[in-house]
Amino acid sequence: MNLPDLLSGDSHEVALIDRERRVTYAELDAESRRVASGLIEVGIREGDRVALWLPNNTAWLACFFACAHVGAIALAVNTRFRSGELTDILGRSGAKALVLWPGFRGIDFNGILEAVDPAALSALDVVVAYGEGDETVPVTIAQRRAVAYRDIARSSALETTRARPDAGVLLFTTSGTTSKPKLVLHDQRSLARHAFDVARAFGFDAPDATILLPIPLCGTFGLTAALGAIAARRPLVMLPTFDAQSAASLIRKHAVTHFPAAGDIVAQLLASSDEPRPYPSVRLVIGARTGQAARAERRGLTLVGVYGMSEVQAMVSRHYETDPPEKRELGGGQLIATDARVRARDTATGRILPHGESGELEFRMPSAMTGYFGNQEATRAVFTDDGFVASGDLGYTVEGGFVFQSRMGDALRLSGFPVNPLEIEETINAVPGVAASQVVGIDGERGTYAVAFVVAQAGAVVDEQTVIAHCASRIAGYKAPKRVFTIDAFPVTHSANGTKVQKGRLRELAVERLRSDG
Repeated sequence: MNLPDLLSGDSHEVALIDRERRVTYAELDAESRRVASGLIEVGIREGDRVALWLPNNTAWLACFFACAHVGAIALAVNTRFRSGELTDILGRSGAKALVLWPGFRGIDFNGILEAVDPAALSALDVVVAYGEGDETVPVTIAQRRAVAYRDIARSSALETTRARPDAGVLLFTTSGTTSKPKLVLHDQRSLARHAFDVARAFGFDAPDATILLPIPLCGTFGLTAALGAIAARRPLVMLPTFDAQSAASLIRKHAVTHFPAAGDIVAQLLASSDEPRPYPSVRLVIGARTGQAARAERRGLTLVGVYGMSEVQAMVSRHYETDPPEKRELGGGQLIATDARVRARDTATGRILPHGESGELEFRMPSAMTGYFGNQEATRAVFTDDGFVASGDLGYTVEGGFVFQSRMGDALRLSGFPVNPLEIEETINAVPGVAASQVVGIDGERGTYAVAFVVAQAGAVVDEQTVIAHCASRIAGYKAPKRVFTIDAFPVTHSANGTKVQKGRLRELAVERLRSDG
């Protein structure tokens, strides 16, 4: 299937609600075809990369589907990226066009681009400037010719699509916390097929479903949810960036039934209202954090854990509403594609493990990437000989699915036993005064041992020996942290799919503090 096929259908069906603007499938299809013609007019050809540095709006999706029509490849760029990140991904992708909104939130996009290493922009030929109202389009941006999106979108509609199922159409950036992101290439077939699987598996295809998109389109979580809503032919409610009050208003106004959630979105939405059950129309929240599901359920929100990564897309598995809250907030769940497979491998021996034994998760599924753009060596390394993608994640399989435990690099081996740091963190979080914790492994003279970092609740003081004694009385002694350090906030990496704690930086901090303590 070609990606633009998702837009075919009744012109009266609403595809998007972009703030106050309602956009039908026919209107979105027509806009994407006009933009496709406009991109061709400014020199974009099959295989060229078009960077989309936009927030969530109609233009993002119109440009994305336009790239599919042209046979070009859209590069999803986070609006939070700055000159260093742009230097890297624009340079490695060889982007020929860049679409941005110069007036968005007062961000100095032109200044950011001026700080990019000129060598990284050697392939960049044109900048497409989106605007709303009377916004003025600069004559040049980053010393490149600038054209207005509104002019691109006034071109004659492309009559004959150049879309092909096997054509690369999208580059995601991976969200690693210790190295430069890889560029993950997906073709049209994998995105379209997965959109229909998501629509079916998550109930987006219910006749009264309405889906809110509070997370960015530039990440696999946001785009997966958006394409699932489009495949289901149900309205997708968008706002450029997440704001709890605005999102709450949209949920009530449009009777939203489903939405994906990352980070603190659920907590912020619940905190924005004093009502016992503030969002009665919502049936399912896709995504859950540890300790969140039971609390949210008391306020009327049902959260289900899922799993995804850029290489296989998001929402490839799910837990179910009938599962108890402590199970629903786990990562993983049942695979949603009937022909998807998962297994766990012992990385030391290469042995495929039985259900319940932890190892590196590997996936074979129709939503998998084509490979890493411009990096054949990394592509060969991540695919097994029989077509599975090695995830770099620790977990174990169950009948029909799996449970995600942690990143492989975050897993600990203490006293010779594999230990999920989450188990220790959950134990620490039960100590009065602890708001959150993170555990890392430190290599010592007698092997690896656990060190914990804790963030204290407001006004509280966390005593190190109290935490250690609490853990020692509740979990095996070798799992209990040997040291506990209080920290104001964890170092994090912000990505389109959520905020991730930099475990590597915590390990560095642990070593520094241990040295300073003698």
